[in-house]
Amino acid sequence: MTARCFPLALFASVLCLCRSYTLRSSVSWVVSSSDVVEDADLSEEVAPALLVDGAGLWKQAYPSSNVLGDSEERPGGELVKPEDDNVAQLSSRLFSYRLEKVKTSTSSSSSSTASSSSGPPPHQETARTARYIAHYSDWGHLATISTQDQIRGLPFGNIFSVSDGPLDNSTGVIYFYVTPMDNTVSDLINNPYASLTFSEAEGEFCRQMVYDPEEPRCARLTLTGKMVEVAPEELVFAKEAMFSRHPVMAKWPVGHKWFFMKLELVQVWLQDWIGGVSLIPLEDYFKATPF
Repeated sequence: MTARCFPLALFASVLCLCRSYTLRSSVSWVVSSSDVVEDADLSEEVAPALLVDGAGLWKQAYPSSNVLGDSEERPGGELVKPEDDNVAQLSSRLFSYRLEKVKTSTSSSSSSTASSSSGPPPHQETARTARYIAHYSDWGHLATISTQDQIRGLPFGNIFSVSDGPLDNSTGVIYFYVTPMDNTVSDLINNPYASLTFSEAEGEFCRQMVYDPEEPRCARLTLTGKMVEVAPEELVFAKEAMFSRHPVMAKWPVGHKWFFMKLELVQVWLQDWIGGVSLIPLEDYFKATPF
């Protein structure tokens, strides 16, 4: 009799030891709920900002029904509640945007793309949308033709802080504060033509709407033209434009020989909706207002 009961007792002991572990699928992480909760004290800056419905290992391991705290339906039709709400809360915290935080942040006075309290213009107003993105973007991606030895003649991209004027005075002309020590400036000396790209994903709008940065409804703007040094009569405004939006620049080391440049536009390219792109005439671009 004792010999017969021993396997059952051993099996019961194993079940007791494993009760805090869950196996979600063949690709799931096998974790202890208690361990997850204890390690949950992570800052928002450290946590990766993935979309709520983004695909990935976490979604495979913990279906959306579990992450949202809803019941999970088994193949037989039986509804099972999540074992630990803390796991769902942690997954939402680490692997998604804080939507309630995003919504409230759009009413702040931040100088990012979606910081205007009125939000972006209707997508049909292409010239105004282009001016809106150009004005409320604090930085952009500048593409040049490289002069570096290993990639000479190939495209090279770099990030630059920009401004088209103080927050209350948009001009549509993009100003830069650069140093000859930068590879991009070396490129521009050889070939002054460049393309500057902005994305509405810089601000909060695309996060609020849960738009992927590559989705057409998350607008992107590319300004192509000739980079020139700002003339002496324009330096006062260029300095106000840049330093009012990027105050730290005023304290950058003078030994780097910083100077102001601007982009003289040749083309304004915009995609802000599904179904194609817009080439906005320069006259329409400069007539429009972002406000």
